[in-house]
Amino acid sequence: MLYLNTKYAFLFGVGIRLLDIMTLIIAGEIASLIHFGTRLEATSAIHLSLLYFCSFLSFISFEKMGIYSSWRGRRPSRMFLNITGSWALVLVLGIIFSYVTHHSNDVSRLWLFYWFITGSIAITSIRWIVHLSLRKMREQGRNIKRVIIVGYGDIGKELQRRAETQNWFGYEIVGIYAEEKDRASLDANKVQHFTNLEDIPKFIENNRVHEVWISLSLNGSVKPQDLQYLLRNVLVDIRWIPDLLSIQMLSNDVMDFLGFPTVDLNRPVSHGLTGIAKDLFDRLFALSVLLFLSPLFLIIALAIKRESPGPVFFRQYRNGLNGKLFRVYKFRTMKPHQEGSELKQATKHDDRITPLGQFLRRTSLDELPQFINVLLGDMSIVGPRPHALQHNNFYKGKIEQYMLRHRVKPGITGWAQIHGLRGETDTIDKMAERIQFDLYYIKHWSFWMDLKIITWTAFRGWTGSNAY
Repeated sequence: MLYLNTKYAFLFGVGIRLLDIMTLIIAGEIASLIHFGTRLEATSAIHLSLLYFCSFLSFISFEKMGIYSSWRGRRPSRMFLNITGSWALVLVLGIIFSYVTHHSNDVSRLWLFYWFITGSIAITSIRWIVHLSLRKMREQGRNIKRVIIVGYGDIGKELQRRAETQNWFGYEIVGIYAEEKDRASLDANKVQHFTNLEDIPKFIENNRVHEVWISLSLNGSVKPQDLQYLLRNVLVDIRWIPDLLSIQMLSNDVMDFLGFPTVDLNRPVSHGLTGIAKDLFDRLFALSVLLFLSPLFLIIALAIKRESPGPVFFRQYRNGLNGKLFRVYKFRTMKPHQEGSELKQATKHDDRITPLGQFLRRTSLDELPQFINVLLGDMSIVGPRPHALQHNNFYKGKIEQYMLRHRVKPGITGWAQIHGLRGETDTIDKMAERIQFDLYYIKHWSFWMDLKIITWTAFRGWTGSNAY
């Protein structure tokens, strides 16, 4: 079975957005041929201005209207209505633009109508082709998401039935947790049957599970707080399909999923269009830094080789986005040595650190090779710092929500680091404080926040007394 990984999902997201812009531009030209009988360049200049203004405005407004959100498990008819409504809104904004620029009298309303019709038909047709292609793939067992259902009351049973009978949505139920009163109706031979909630996180980790659907009844024996704590380190999408009687208690961002209202519980702010923009910015920034600082890289590399034998770069596995392993790059700052079974953090006056290494650590110049990781897509410029795997295994059982920091890409610098939380974390309290700053960043992320962190790091955050 095949599931689109982050890289291909990113390329698909960029491609469909660019295709929409091109489609609307072509639709505007077709509308011009229908109405004016000529290319748009030969008509009033305001039409060409509206063509590009509205086409590029759709890039933003379509995202806000949920056009580019995943429609897996949702009705295509709603998607087509969203497209038509979003496109109509863009054209209304275009008319307002013509009023503001004092060219409204030159705009052909009939041309706008033809553009609305051709644009709507073209974009919905493309979406329908994409929908049919994905549906065919999923019916053939490709692009499948593996799911665990927690709760097997009426809603849980119906979710399983719809996922299995409507296989074009691309979901495979691989495990079910049923409370004792619901276990008699569960076919344990069909999927993994959990009688203990504590078994679920380990199963997710070892069996490539993509989502957890929570459909527990409000009067059940499992408390939502207990389940939240149990799944605090789970690096998959979690959907809550609530009891319809409790809908009035939910926020306004409830979405329709397989015919049920659901709430995404752990999706970061930096996803969709904003995530794509952040990724593009990161890669361009990293490429610029690598080109600009290449002479400094060469000088540091020669100095390392001259001071002590061994490789120029230190490479070690870290957890990246959603826990995916990658190799982080740093300039080597220690003498070659053999690590024991327990990782030892660098401490003050650590005799393993070379004199040059001490300087590189103090100034954070040892982190510069991580711009290579950013260019490769493993890291971001700003994000939670990647910890050693041994530290993750140790702290995830001791600090609540510790692993949620891996729902975004790790960063070269971060919100915690500019607040002095860098270097050795020799107590659980120190690490817990760093995690609170990391989670604050993830929940309140914005481009302005990233720029603030980058600026602070560039001018004040590269040195510190805690860096050994």
